[in-house]
Amino acid sequence: MAYCSLKVLFGVVLYAFAFQHCYADANSTLIVNAASNNATARQIPNTFLGVFVEEINHAGAGGLWAELVINRGFEAGGPNNALNVYNWSIIGDESSISVSISRTSCFERNKAALQMEVYCGAHKPCPYGVGISNPGYWGMNIEQGKRYKVVYHVKSERKFDFQLSFTGVDVIKVASSRRHVYGDGKWKRVETIVEAKTTNHYSSLQITTTREGSYLLDQVSVMPLDTYMGHGFRNDLFQMVADLKPKFLRFPGGCYVEGNYLRNRFQWKDTIGPWEERPGHLGDVWNYWSDDGIGFFEYLLLAEDLGALPIWVFNAGFGLNDEIDTSSIESYVQDALDGIEFARGSPTSQWGSVRAAMGHPTPFDLRYVAVGNENCWQTYFNYQGNYLKFYEAIKAAYPDIQIISNCDASRKPLNHPADLFDFHTYPSSNDMFSLFTKFDNTSRSGPKAFVSEYAVKSDAANGNLLAAVAEAAFLIGLEKNSDIVEMVSYAPLFLNINDKRWIPDAIVFDSYQVYGTPSYWVQKLFIESSGATFIDSTLSTTSSNKLAASVIIWQDSSDKKNYLRIKAVNFGAAAESLDIDLSGLDSNVQQYGSTITVLTSTNVMDENSFLEPKKVVPQTSPLEIDDKHLIVLLPSYSVISLDFLI
Repeated sequence: MAYCSLKVLFGVVLYAFAFQHCYADANSTLIVNAASNNATARQIPNTFLGVFVEEINHAGAGGLWAELVINRGFEAGGPNNALNVYNWSIIGDESSISVSISRTSCFERNKAALQMEVYCGAHKPCPYGVGISNPGYWGMNIEQGKRYKVVYHVKSERKFDFQLSFTGVDVIKVASSRRHVYGDGKWKRVETIVEAKTTNHYSSLQITTTREGSYLLDQVSVMPLDTYMGHGFRNDLFQMVADLKPKFLRFPGGCYVEGNYLRNRFQWKDTIGPWEERPGHLGDVWNYWSDDGIGFFEYLLLAEDLGALPIWVFNAGFGLNDEIDTSSIESYVQDALDGIEFARGSPTSQWGSVRAAMGHPTPFDLRYVAVGNENCWQTYFNYQGNYLKFYEAIKAAYPDIQIISNCDASRKPLNHPADLFDFHTYPSSNDMFSLFTKFDNTSRSGPKAFVSEYAVKSDAANGNLLAAVAEAAFLIGLEKNSDIVEMVSYAPLFLNINDKRWIPDAIVFDSYQVYGTPSYWVQKLFIESSGATFIDSTLSTTSSNKLAASVIIWQDSSDKKNYLRIKAVNFGAAAESLDIDLSGLDSNVQQYGSTITVLTSTNVMDENSFLEPKKVVPQTSPLEIDDKHLIVLLPSYSVISLDFLI
C-alpha cells in the first residue's frame, strides 16, 4: 500500500531523505487516539519546562549580569588579601606609580581599596598619564553610539583629574571622559556617562591621571545603560532565555550553593542591598571570584522578568567537604525562613522591608524551595536529619510552600515527607536515550519529580546533534510521564567560551556574541508542552528500537488556534519511515496551516559555533494535508515536529 498525503508547499528545503510525497509500507506505525472519550488524555503541568541558572562558566559574572568590570571592589582573594590586585594592571613604570591594597575603604563590608601613589606630575612630567587598567571579562564590549555609566569612589587630599578611557587592543580610544574633582580627604562618589565613538568588543577601562599625589580608589563599576528594563541583565542573553518561555527559574545552584567548604557557600544576605556593600565571595567549586552583583534579589527579579516562578535552592548545612550537625542547624533554618520572608513577606516585615527598600515593595511569587543540592547522594552526610528541620519549620510558617527533597524517589518511595523530589542525570547519549522509560514504573502515590538537571555529557563534545537527539527522546519520555514529572530543566544553561568549567551547555557566548547549541534548539521544540494536553498514542516498529514519539494538543497564544503536535525522534543510524494514523481524531485536520519542523544535520557530531551559529537548528516548512493518514521519513539522528492545525 502507498500513501500520498503530505506535501511541502514552499520554504525551507529539507534533507532529501527527510520527506517525500509518497511512501510504500512504513517500518513503524504511530496510532494517535484523540477521541473525546479517550480517558488517557491529560494536561501536562503548566510548570513543565523551565530553566536553571547557576554561577558556573561565568554565567552571571561576565555573562548575564552586564557589569563590565571584573573585581570592581579589589576584594578578590578575600579579607586577608593585602597585595593582589588581580585583573587590574598598572599603566606606567615603577618610577611613576605604585599600587597596593589598603584596608581603609569607606565600605564596612568591603574594606579593601586600591592605594595608588603617583610620583610624576610635579617635578617629573606625566605626559600620557599613569594609572590602572581593567580588561573586564576577557574584554569589554563597547559599541558605537551606546552609553555606559561609570561609577567609582575616590579619596584624595588634593585636587585631582582622572581621565576615563575605553581603549581597544590597538590602544585606540573608543570613548573617554575627564573629571576634575577637589579633594578634601573624604571619600567621594563620582559618576559619569560615557558614549562610545566607535566599537571594540574587547576593550579595557583605563583610569589615569597626570597629577602627583596619593589616591584611594574603590568600587569601580561600568554598566551599559541599555540592560533589559534597566535591571542589569545583558539583553541578548536575557532574550535567549526568554525565547525558551520558561515556566520556572531554579537558582543559584548547583554546587555553587554549597561550596567546596561552607565558608564559600552562597549566602543570600551578603548579596542584597547596594552593590557597593556586597562583600562578594569565592565560588570555590568553580574557582573564581564573584562580586555578587547578581544576587538573591536579582535572581528573583530575573524570574519575574521572564514570567517564570522562582525556585530557590538554599544551603542545607552542607559543603562538599564539611557539614553542620543537625543539632546545630537552627541558624541555617532561620536563614532560610528569613530568605522566604525577603522574597514574599509584606513590605512592613523585617526582611520584606529590605526588599521594599531595594525598589520592590510587591512580594515575589515564591512557591517552591529546594533544601540543598545533591546532598542526599552523599551518604556520609545526615541529609535527612537536617532536611526534616527545614521541612517542619517552613511548613509551620508557610504551609503553601512546595518543598523539594534531594533524595531520588524514581525507584523507591521516600522515607520522609516532600512535595517534590529532585532528579539529576548526565549520562552518555545512548544511556540518555534509554532513560526515555525512566519514570514509567515510578510510584504515582509519592511526591512528583523535578528533573532539574539533565544533559548528555560524555560524548556530547561542545554540544552536538547526537546529544540533542538523545535528549529529545528523554524529554518525550518525561512528557509521557508528566503525571508524575512536574518540572524539567537542562543544565548548565550558560557558557562563557573563555571559561569552560563544564561543557556542554545550552547557550554559548563571549563579550558580544551568542548562539544556542543543538540542545538549546531541542528545548525550543518543547516549549509548547507546558500546560498542553497529552494525547495517548501507540508506537510500534518492526525494524528499530531507536524511535520515540509523543502527541500533544496545544493552543497558539498569538492566534488562539489549536494544533496537534507530533514529535518523533530517530536515534538510529538509518532512516525510518513512520506511518501516522490520525483516524482517532474527533477534530478535522485542516488542509492548510500545518507545518513540519526537522532538526538534523549531515554529521551526527555537528555543532554550532560563532562562525556557524545556525549549522544545526530546526528547519520549518508549511504543509498541505490531504487526509488523516500519512507517512513521513525520519532521517537518521533527527527530531521531527509535525504541527497539524485542527
